[in-house]
Amino acid sequence: MHILQSDIFIAGGGLGGCAAALRAAEWGCTVILAEACDWIGGQAVSQGVSALDEHEWIETFGGTASYYRFRSAIRRHYRSLALQDKDNPHFNPGGCWVSRLAFEPPVGLAVLQGMLAPYLRTGQVQLLTRHGLRRARVERERIREVILAPEEGGAELACRSACYIDASELGDLLPLAGVPVVTGAEARSDTGEPHAPAEAHPEWMQSFTFPFIVAYRPGENHTIAKPPGYEENRLHQPYSLAAGKGAQGRPLIYRVFAQTPGTPGSFWTYRRLIEAEKFRPEIYPHDLSLINWHSNDYRGAPLVGVSAAARRQALAGARALSLGFLYWLQTEAPRDEGGLGYPELQLRPELMGSADGLAQFPYIRESRRIAALTRLCEQDIAAEMQPHARARLFSDSVAIGKYWIDIHKSGGEEADLFSDTRPFQIPLGALLPRGCTNLIAGAKNIGTTHITNGACRLHPVEWAIGEAAGALAAESLRRQCTPVEIHARPAARLALQLRMAESGTPLFWFIDVGQIHPAFAALQWLAVAGIITAEPESLLFNPEAPLDAETASAWLEAAGEWWGIRQRVWPRAAAKAERPWHPLAALAQDGSQKGMTRARFALALFESLKGLLHSLHEAHA
Repeated sequence: MHILQSDIFIAGGGLGGCAAALRAAEWGCTVILAEACDWIGGQAVSQGVSALDEHEWIETFGGTASYYRFRSAIRRHYRSLALQDKDNPHFNPGGCWVSRLAFEPPVGLAVLQGMLAPYLRTGQVQLLTRHGLRRARVERERIREVILAPEEGGAELACRSACYIDASELGDLLPLAGVPVVTGAEARSDTGEPHAPAEAHPEWMQSFTFPFIVAYRPGENHTIAKPPGYEENRLHQPYSLAAGKGAQGRPLIYRVFAQTPGTPGSFWTYRRLIEAEKFRPEIYPHDLSLINWHSNDYRGAPLVGVSAAARRQALAGARALSLGFLYWLQTEAPRDEGGLGYPELQLRPELMGSADGLAQFPYIRESRRIAALTRLCEQDIAAEMQPHARARLFSDSVAIGKYWIDIHKSGGEEADLFSDTRPFQIPLGALLPRGCTNLIAGAKNIGTTHITNGACRLHPVEWAIGEAAGALAAESLRRQCTPVEIHARPAARLALQLRMAESGTPLFWFIDVGQIHPAFAALQWLAVAGIITAEPESLLFNPEAPLDAETASAWLEAAGEWWGIRQRVWPRAAAKAERPWHPLAALAQDGSQKGMTRARFALALFESLKGLLHSLHEAHA
């Protein structure tokens, strides 16, 4: 058996896996990245959901620096082809109303490949597509090697690494490593969540979907052959243009191209990828739209905890369901002007890289989850249970996110759930499983619940989780300790957070201080260290506001209490009130008179504490 070696092995080349590989490589590690599909990119590429599900502040805050590079490269590609709107800083090729940025999956693939290219050329990252996990060898709660095999058959490969990240779509490495996993919905008595069922339902895993892309070509007929099971799916799904409820609690019925009053737009523009009038006609003569709707959510059976035969049957059923929805749109959907069916809708298989025109792999909303050191529950992030501007604060934050709790029901008695959240943090403990010391969760498989997974599964959050996993793996190798040991040592954890913040990873919600601000890293780190406290009712920091002496004193006091600086570093200053205990104490007294801003003072405090962090590492380890 051929053996491959690297510092870090990553199972899954989705957004989390790619982000983990980029971060680990940027921090000097060698990486093996294994993906079962032809294409990397997961939900944004091989799963076809290339209209990004993001929050309202994403254009200026809330994504990692590498996620912004991904978005910017996509926009650069389309601006070079555009005739209209290309100077708009928030240019959206499709102008869709659910997403601030939509694109064709092959463009997303090319961008990700370009981001990885410097490391692929040097061999620092080895990418293995169409390779699936087969088994793992585990000794004394450590993975020693993972065995892969090509999906089309062939010789197995043994991958040996110091650290392993599971960023696969269904958490496929977890059972192979023998770690405890959770599936489906936990009982209310377990989590304390108000929307959890009275009894646990491991089989309640969110529905999955095979999206597809169509062009609108007026005057033409592109009706596909009727898929198997069409009549049954039409009746029981059912196929419709309804989604959500209006002010009176009645279902909202969308129209295909026209806008129904009370809706945010039409069915067509919901996830439109290309608005043809923005581009040169020889490149995009027709609109392109992504179809990912409740009508093609497959609820017939889960993909986890079933036999290989049952899984194949479920995938075939889901494909037939999606093709049936297309057939319904082409033949029976109500036309805006009257009549039935839009035969003008042309399936575009080349944009999905598949023979049948559907995504290469279904859009997975829920994975196996680790039994983590820290579990993120509904009451930690739900707006109705968190009265202030931010969700519950975690001192070990390694990522942030914001999205609704969006549950697409499975089969059975489960109901959909769509509930608002406060801007939240992902704690480091949620990435760490019990029972394996060198395994990190790096995608939808972290320590959430069935409910909170509904807010953590979206594009920028998965990317941030993967990037955090890559950072944690790289830092543990640099320090020659386990990821769990970093979590357990406050100074080591703060050093990781410092390195992440300086690399452009947001850890705390200050929406007016993005990565381009010189105080970004300072504010992020000081906030998670508990030295700076935020206004409870605001997400703003107000960086250019004048500093007042009371605020400066409070920050210095917090720094002193956290580090024990008064007694350890400046004991005489601590004993004599007339002498400043910290070199910056003078700024606390007269900063406001000298025009000192909040950001400038925070930056000065940050720079003074960085060196101290490293000097105190052994004392806090």
